[in-house]
Amino acid sequence: MKIAVLGGGNGCYAAVADLAEAGHQVRFWRRNYRDFGPVAERGALILRDSKGEREVRPDRITDDIGEAVDGAALIVAPLPAFAQADLAERLAPHLTDDQVIFLPPGTFGSYAMLAALRAKGCNAAIMIAETGTLPWLARKRDAGTVAITTRASRLPTGVVPARRSEEALKVVAEAFPNAIEPVEDGLSGALMNAGPIIHPPLILMNAGPIEHFDRWDIHNEGTQLSIRRVHGALDGERIAIRERLGYAPPHFPLADHYETSNWMYGHLAHDRLVDSGDWHETLDFESHRYMREDIAMGLALLVSLGEWSGTPCPVAAGLLSIASAVTGEDLRANGRTVETLGLADYSPADLKAMLAEGP
Repeated sequence: MKIAVLGGGNGCYAAVADLAEAGHQVRFWRRNYRDFGPVAERGALILRDSKGEREVRPDRITDDIGEAVDGAALIVAPLPAFAQADLAERLAPHLTDDQVIFLPPGTFGSYAMLAALRAKGCNAAIMIAETGTLPWLARKRDAGTVAITTRASRLPTGVVPARRSEEALKVVAEAFPNAIEPVEDGLSGALMNAGPIIHPPLILMNAGPIEHFDRWDIHNEGTQLSIRRVHGALDGERIAIRERLGYAPPHFPLADHYETSNWMYGHLAHDRLVDSGDWHETLDFESHRYMREDIAMGLALLVSLGEWSGTPCPVAAGLLSIASAVTGEDLRANGRTVETLGLADYSPADLKAMLAEGP
């Protein structure tokens, strides 16, 4: 299958490595060709995982987005949610009927990007799918090397327009066999997003150690019983919103990530993450994606959905308020919300009907 992978982050490199190694024709795009560095020089990147280290070659490396997506059945865009508007503007002139864009995860980008594409004059009959997490626990070791700690075995995925879900997910499943689990629509997929549940308590409740120590692993030293309790309460609010909106189980409770093999990454995923050492990272509260994506986009969306649907979410609202104090910004007013998406006047039934047909 012809696949375009867009972006230069950890998930993008993991996507190129796995999909090219699986035999797909992968085109790798970044905005600036120089940013490819050694990947462009070699025409390949280095993949490290449990099988060892080897070189993987995409079909094409380019900074021409039209070239990247031309003829691609699947466009994989593991970019942060705050980059989706810019990506939509770049993609708008180049998309054609029946292409599938896959956002892992999307933070309701399945709707936001499609609305942005329509606003830019793109009328192609495309489908946008989003899931609850990256298909990989991965980190770039350097400019040319990606390390994959583990791969997702369950990816709950929703589509906008939902009426084309079966068609879209057949394409996505060809790239991620035996992992895709259909959910009702793009909002259901967005409400599976694990980032706004895992990361806000980990960074806000560990703010002192993060700023004080040279090295502080929020997934190891920073994951203590009190924080796990906050995780549980916050995740309970997410699930309550899903239930209020009529979305069916399984809801993929976060506790399964820590306690069972039933979650998205399967057996011992948290232990593997900690053991890898790849999550000892510098965390700047102003710019890090845990703040800019998981809180300003994802947690703001969760709080607004709770208010809009009449579902109390005091833990989510409290964490969002603390994050606003940390950044000096009103993240509830300025983040991704039902208001900023133009959806505040919809009823739940009207919203689901629109998501079925697309904006």
